[in-house]
Amino acid sequence: MLAIECATRAASTALLRGGVIVAEQESDERGNHAETLLAMVDAVLVAGGVPLSGVEGFAVTIGPGSFTSLRVGLATVKGLAFGGDAPVAAVSTLAALAWEAGGRDGTPIAAALDARRGEVYGAVFRCRNDAQSVVVETLSDEGLFSPEAFAELLPARCLAVGSGAELHAQAMGVAEGGPKELCLGVSPSARATGALGAAMLARGQGLAAAELVPRYLRRAEAEALRLGSEVEATG
Repeated sequence: MLAIECATRAASTALLRGGVIVAEQESDERGNHAETLLAMVDAVLVAGGVPLSGVEGFAVTIGPGSFTSLRVGLATVKGLAFGGDAPVAAVSTLAALAWEAGGRDGTPIAAALDARRGEVYGAVFRCRNDAQSVVVETLSDEGLFSPEAFAELLPARCLAVGSGAELHAQAMGVAEGGPKELCLGVSPSARATGALGAAMLARGQGLAAAELVPRYLRRAEAEALRLGSEVEATG
Protein backbone atom coordinates (compact mmCIF):
# COMPACT_ATOMS: atom_id res chain seq x y z
CA MET A 1 0.00 0.00 0.00
CA LEU A 2 1.14 3.51 -0.83
CA ALA A 3 -0.02 6.14 1.69
CA ILE A 4 0.00 9.91 1.25
CA GLU A 5 -0.69 12.59 3.85
CA CYS A 6 -0.51 16.22 2.77
CA ALA A 7 -3.66 17.81 4.17
CA THR A 8 -1.63 20.18 6.35
CA ARG A 9 1.64 22.12 5.98
CA ALA A 10 3.74 18.98 6.40
CA ALA A 11 3.66 16.20 3.82
CA SER A 12 4.69 12.56 4.11
CA THR A 13 4.54 9.33 2.14
CA ALA A 14 4.82 5.73 3.27
CA LEU A 15 4.99 2.30 1.68
CA LEU A 16 3.49 -0.56 3.68
CA ARG A 17 3.62 -4.30 3.12
CA GLY A 18 1.36 -6.49 5.21
CA GLY A 19 0.63 -3.50 7.44
CA VAL A 20 4.33 -2.97 8.17
CA ILE A 21 6.15 0.22 7.15
CA VAL A 22 8.72 -0.58 4.45
CA ALA A 23 9.77 3.00 3.71
CA GLU A 24 8.61 6.50 4.57
CA GLN A 25 9.54 10.03 3.63
CA GLU A 26 8.70 13.44 5.09
CA SER A 27 9.15 16.76 3.35
CA ASP A 28 10.87 19.74 4.94
CA GLU A 29 9.26 21.99 2.31
CA ARG A 30 6.31 23.14 4.37
CA GLY A 31 3.22 23.72 2.26
CA ASN A 32 5.02 23.20 -1.09
CA HIS A 33 3.37 19.86 -1.83
CA ALA A 34 2.77 20.35 -5.54
CA GLU A 35 6.52 20.47 -6.12
CA THR A 36 7.68 17.82 -3.65
CA LEU A 37 5.02 15.11 -3.39
CA LEU A 38 5.79 13.07 -6.52
CA ALA A 39 9.49 12.97 -5.63
CA MET A 40 8.55 11.69 -2.16
CA VAL A 41 6.34 8.99 -3.69
CA ASP A 42 9.18 7.94 -5.98
CA ALA A 43 11.59 7.85 -3.02
CA VAL A 44 9.52 5.37 -0.98
CA LEU A 45 8.83 3.16 -4.00
CA VAL A 46 12.53 2.99 -4.83
CA ALA A 47 13.46 2.38 -1.19
CA GLY A 48 10.91 -0.44 -0.98
CA GLY A 49 11.90 -1.93 -4.32
CA VAL A 50 8.32 -1.71 -5.60
CA PRO A 51 7.30 -0.31 -9.01
CA LEU A 52 4.12 1.75 -9.19
CA SER A 53 2.48 -1.18 -11.00
CA GLY A 54 3.15 -3.28 -7.89
CA VAL A 55 1.08 -1.06 -5.59
CA GLU A 56 -2.07 -2.98 -4.65
CA GLY A 57 -3.82 -0.22 -2.71
CA PHE A 58 -3.61 3.45 -1.86
CA ALA A 59 -4.49 5.51 1.20
CA VAL A 60 -4.81 9.29 1.32
CA THR A 61 -6.15 11.82 3.80
CA ILE A 62 -9.22 13.59 2.42
CA GLY A 63 -9.60 16.30 5.04
CA PRO A 64 -10.30 18.43 6.78
CA GLY A 65 -7.26 20.53 6.02
CA SER A 66 -5.87 23.11 3.65
CA PHE A 67 -7.98 23.38 0.49
CA THR A 68 -4.94 23.50 -1.79
CA SER A 69 -3.05 20.75 0.02
CA LEU A 70 -6.04 18.40 -0.08
CA ARG A 71 -6.48 18.96 -3.82
CA VAL A 72 -2.79 18.18 -4.41
CA GLY A 73 -2.99 14.93 -2.45
CA LEU A 74 -6.17 13.67 -4.08
CA ALA A 75 -5.06 14.68 -7.59
CA THR A 76 -1.77 12.86 -7.05
CA VAL A 77 -3.47 9.64 -5.97
CA LYS A 78 -5.92 9.83 -8.86
CA GLY A 79 -3.05 10.26 -11.28
CA LEU A 80 -1.03 7.40 -9.80
CA ALA A 81 -4.03 5.06 -9.74
CA PHE A 82 -5.26 6.03 -13.23
CA GLY A 83 -5.81 3.04 -15.49
CA GLY A 84 -5.55 0.51 -12.68
CA ASP A 85 -8.02 -1.10 -10.33
CA ALA A 86 -6.17 -0.70 -7.03
CA PRO A 87 -8.63 0.47 -4.34
CA VAL A 88 -8.14 3.70 -2.40
CA ALA A 89 -8.84 4.25 1.30
CA ALA A 90 -10.15 7.76 1.98
CA VAL A 91 -8.84 8.53 5.48
CA SER A 92 -9.96 11.33 7.79
CA THR A 93 -7.12 13.73 8.58
CA LEU A 94 -8.39 14.04 12.15
CA ALA A 95 -8.47 10.25 12.57
CA ALA A 96 -4.87 10.08 11.31
CA LEU A 97 -3.96 12.75 13.85
CA ALA A 98 -5.61 10.73 16.63
CA TRP A 99 -3.83 7.54 15.52
CA GLU A 100 -0.51 9.36 15.63
CA ALA A 101 -1.27 10.48 19.19
CA GLY A 102 -2.04 6.90 20.24
CA GLY A 103 -3.55 7.18 23.68
CA ARG A 104 -2.96 5.71 27.10
CA ASP A 105 -5.39 3.09 28.39
CA GLY A 106 -8.12 4.21 26.01
CA THR A 107 -7.88 7.88 27.02
CA PRO A 108 -10.07 9.99 24.68
CA ILE A 109 -8.13 12.06 22.16
CA ALA A 110 -9.30 15.53 21.14
CA ALA A 111 -7.85 16.04 17.66
CA ALA A 112 -7.92 19.68 16.54
CA LEU A 113 -6.40 21.32 13.47
CA ASP A 114 -6.09 25.06 12.97
CA ALA A 115 -8.86 26.15 10.57
CA ARG A 116 -7.82 29.83 10.53
CA ARG A 117 -10.29 32.63 11.32
CA GLY A 118 -10.04 31.71 15.01
CA GLU A 119 -11.63 28.29 14.49
CA VAL A 120 -10.61 24.63 14.59
CA TYR A 121 -11.48 21.47 12.76
CA GLY A 122 -12.05 18.98 15.52
CA ALA A 123 -13.39 15.63 16.71
CA VAL A 124 -12.92 13.34 19.71
CA PHE A 125 -11.63 9.80 19.27
CA ARG A 126 -10.49 6.81 21.32
CA CYS A 127 -7.63 4.58 20.24
CA ARG A 128 -7.29 0.96 21.27
CA ASN A 129 -4.98 -1.85 20.28
CA ASP A 130 -6.34 -4.99 18.71
CA ALA A 131 -4.29 -8.04 17.81
CA GLN A 132 -2.51 -6.39 14.90
CA SER A 133 -3.07 -2.63 14.84
CA VAL A 134 -4.37 0.51 16.50
CA VAL A 135 -8.12 0.97 16.06
CA VAL A 136 -9.53 4.51 16.10
CA GLU A 137 -13.10 4.89 17.37
CA THR A 138 -15.01 8.11 16.72
CA LEU A 139 -16.61 9.60 19.85
CA SER A 140 -17.93 12.83 18.27
CA ASP A 141 -18.70 14.02 14.77
CA GLU A 142 -16.05 15.99 12.93
CA GLY A 143 -16.86 19.66 12.62
CA LEU A 144 -15.78 23.27 12.34
CA PHE A 145 -15.86 24.91 15.78
CA SER A 146 -14.81 27.92 17.74
CA PRO A 147 -12.24 26.76 20.31
CA GLU A 148 -14.76 27.43 23.08
CA ALA A 149 -17.46 25.35 21.36
CA PHE A 150 -15.06 22.47 20.78
CA ALA A 151 -14.00 22.66 24.43
CA GLU A 152 -17.58 21.81 25.42
CA LEU A 153 -17.21 18.42 23.66
CA LEU A 154 -14.07 17.41 25.54
CA PRO A 155 -14.31 14.71 28.22
CA ALA A 156 -13.08 15.55 31.72
CA ARG A 157 -9.87 13.65 30.96
CA CYS A 158 -8.39 13.53 27.47
CA LEU A 159 -5.32 14.15 25.32
CA ALA A 160 -5.52 17.25 23.12
CA VAL A 161 -3.35 17.20 20.00
CA GLY A 162 -2.83 19.06 16.76
CA SER A 163 -2.14 22.57 15.55
CA GLY A 164 -5.58 23.79 16.65
CA ALA A 165 -5.10 22.55 20.20
CA GLU A 166 -1.64 24.11 20.41
CA LEU A 167 -2.81 27.46 19.05
CA HIS A 168 -6.00 27.66 21.14
CA ALA A 169 -4.95 25.78 24.27
CA GLN A 170 -6.20 28.41 26.70
CA ALA A 171 -9.59 28.79 25.03
CA MET A 172 -9.97 25.00 24.88
CA GLY A 173 -9.00 24.61 28.53
CA VAL A 174 -6.11 22.24 27.83
CA ALA A 175 -2.60 22.38 29.30
CA GLU A 176 0.53 20.27 29.54
CA GLY A 177 0.23 17.97 32.53
CA GLY A 178 -3.44 18.76 33.14
CA PRO A 179 -6.42 16.38 33.12
CA LYS A 180 -7.15 17.70 29.63
CA GLU A 181 -3.56 17.19 28.62
CA LEU A 182 -2.00 19.12 25.75
CA CYS A 183 0.51 17.00 23.83
CA LEU A 184 2.81 19.09 21.64
CA GLY A 185 4.27 18.25 18.25
CA VAL A 186 1.70 15.68 17.10
CA SER A 187 0.57 15.86 13.47
CA PRO A 188 -1.08 13.51 10.97
CA SER A 189 1.31 11.29 9.02
CA ALA A 190 1.45 8.90 6.09
CA ARG A 191 2.32 6.16 8.58
CA ALA A 192 -1.00 6.73 10.37
CA THR A 193 -2.85 7.14 7.07
CA GLY A 194 -1.49 3.82 5.82
CA ALA A 195 -2.36 1.96 9.02
CA LEU A 196 -5.93 3.27 9.01
CA GLY A 197 -6.22 2.78 5.26
CA ALA A 198 -5.08 -0.84 5.42
CA ALA A 199 -7.76 -1.54 8.01
CA MET A 200 -10.38 0.15 5.84
CA LEU A 201 -9.43 -1.89 2.78
CA ALA A 202 -9.51 -5.08 4.84
CA ARG A 203 -13.12 -4.20 5.73
CA GLY A 204 -13.98 -3.65 2.05
CA GLN A 205 -14.20 0.13 2.41
CA GLY A 206 -12.00 1.00 -0.56
CA LEU A 207 -13.06 3.37 -3.33
CA ALA A 208 -12.16 3.71 -6.97
CA ALA A 209 -9.75 6.62 -7.37
CA ALA A 210 -12.30 8.51 -9.47
CA GLU A 211 -14.69 8.51 -6.50
CA LEU A 212 -12.33 10.44 -4.20
CA VAL A 213 -13.64 13.79 -2.99
CA PRO A 214 -12.15 16.12 -0.39
CA ARG A 215 -13.85 16.72 2.95
CA TYR A 216 -13.28 20.40 3.56
CA LEU A 217 -15.85 21.02 6.36
CA ARG A 218 -15.59 24.73 5.58
CA ARG A 219 -16.80 25.89 2.18
CA ALA A 220 -14.61 28.00 -0.07
CA GLU A 221 -15.49 31.69 0.33
CA ALA A 222 -17.21 32.03 -3.05
CA GLU A 223 -19.33 28.95 -2.42
CA ALA A 224 -20.19 30.14 1.08
CA LEU A 225 -21.46 33.44 -0.31
CA ARG A 226 -23.47 31.65 -2.98
CA LEU A 227 -25.06 29.12 -0.62
CA GLY A 228 -25.31 31.31 2.47
CA SER A 229 -23.35 28.94 4.71
CA GLU A 230 -19.61 28.46 5.29
CA VAL A 231 -20.04 24.93 6.62
CA GLU A 232 -20.34 21.87 4.38
CA ALA A 233 -23.56 19.89 4.48
CA THR A 234 -23.28 16.51 6.19
CA GLY A 235 -24.81 13.19 5.26
